[in-house]
Amino acid sequence: MTQTHIHLLITHLPIFGSLLGAVVLILGLWMKSNETKIASYFLFIISSIGAGISYLTGEAAEETVENIQGIVEATIKEHEEFALYALISLIILGIASIIGLFLTSIKSPLTSTTAIVILFISLFSFVLVARTGYLGGKIRHTEIVNGAAAPLENSEKAGDD
Repeated sequence: MTQTHIHLLITHLPIFGSLLGAVVLILGLWMKSNETKIASYFLFIISSIGAGISYLTGEAAEETVENIQGIVEATIKEHEEFALYALISLIILGIASIIGLFLTSIKSPLTSTTAIVILFISLFSFVLVARTGYLGGKIRHTEIVNGAAAPLENSEKAGDD
């Protein structure tokens, strides 16, 4: 398995992890369950690690596709630049989640406030990482670059008018 394969495989983890973690954290806040909050923090930490791996394997993925006909260098650069913002946001989310784990484990009175702050960071991170994924998809999926492809008409149906 090459770094390109790893990049394509792991890039989905931060997208779904940040969103799923946010849903779990909302449930934890609603149910006033520290165990559920802790589960969300672990999801965020795993998502942060996935973002780091994605970012580190991105250069190899770029080298793989940059000479393929039809690949636009500007699209790759836009994806790469946005990926840095998403990475920074997810690193902040991971660090905040470690702090949340610590505060929850010592039963700090700041547990709920910290959870709410982490929730907002996670939603912001999700937007950034989802946009990064969309831009990455534009590199190889021409159907999202040019809009939806027009459906092909069946020659039999065309004569039935």
